Amino acid sequence: MSTLSRDILSEKDRAVLDSIFDPTFSGNGIVYDKHEVLDHLQDDEGEITSAVEHSRKTELEAIAAAENGDYEKACDLFEISMDLAPHRAAPYNNRAQVYRIQGDNDAAMEDLNKALKLCKSSGRTGCRALCQRGVLKRLKNDIEGARADFEEAAKLGSQFAKSQLVEINPYSAMCNQMLRQAMDKLN
Repeated sequence: MSTLSRDILSEKDRAVLDSIFDPTFSGNGIVYDKHEVLDHLQDDEGEITSAVEHSRKTELEAIAAAENGDYEKACDLFEISMDLAPHRAAPYNNRAQVYRIQGDNDAAMEDLNKALKLCKSSGRTGCRALCQRGVLKRLKNDIEGARADFEEAAKLGSQFAKSQLVEINPYSAMCNQMLRQAMDKLN
């Protein structure tokens, strides 16, 4: 039996295989994650006051602290950002990421729920919070809850959420497994 080489496949065929074996593959070589670009979405933060501007600036400082591994400082700065503009959802979503990194999924879930309530599950922050919460629900084996969050985020345009819906689809998983087995036999 001959072996199937990816070299003899057309670009379109390779893209199809990539999308089957890696549901997060977008078709253009980009794998989407929590940093996916959602330029088509905007957050409605109301009137942009000096308090909102200061909250945003403090939030950016918190993100920088988190990226440098100073999670305590990041959480303190997120708290200040929240105090400055309590109606903003983004600091809650971002602090949830820090909690997740630290392994405190319960605190992360609390912040995500608060973020989603504040932004009414819309905008860029809503989309990201839905994806994060979907991941947490999936970790807790709440597949139906995860599916609901990923479906909402997918409606907002998240490629990551769409890929997660493919991954948790039992028929898709079964087809992927059967295809992998067939490809293994060919090789």
